[in-house]
Amino acid sequence: MAINYIETNTRPENPKIGIVVSRWNSSITDKMLDGALKALKANGVKEQEITVVRCPGSFELPLAVQSLIQSNSYDGIIALGVIIRGGTPHFEYVCDAVTQGILEINLKLGKPVAFGVLTTDNVKQALERVEDEGNKGAEAALALLEMISLQQNLNS
Repeated sequence: MAINYIETNTRPENPKIGIVVSRWNSSITDKMLDGALKALKANGVKEQEITVVRCPGSFELPLAVQSLIQSNSYDGIIALGVIIRGGTPHFEYVCDAVTQGILEINLKLGKPVAFGVLTTDNVKQALERVEDEGNKGAEAALALLEMISLQQNLNS
């Protein structure tokens, strides 16, 4: 009996992609968005199949992502935000809420959501993660494409 292997790739068939981007810390999230868009286009995703939605901050990402998924217009969503540690426990609360929110959406709604949310100690660390090499927005886009590919392979 042969083992059945299901492989993924970054070129699923005609994916419709939603990207939700936090406006808070936009000097960082805009670079993540640029990286995600470049990665999607480099992997054959047509511009007209990409929708970008802005939300106020990272805390609002889960609801915005859920709304896009429930529209049934997208094969997957990329969530982009950044949470920078401050001098209060606010950082932990927001990180936990966003992480749990995105996780629950992934599991309950059955559409892939790529977690492109930076959690850093300072702005310098965040900026290091949005450089051309290692841009976390691009990495989230590639992860999403693979998960869409996986779902397409499982459903065919």
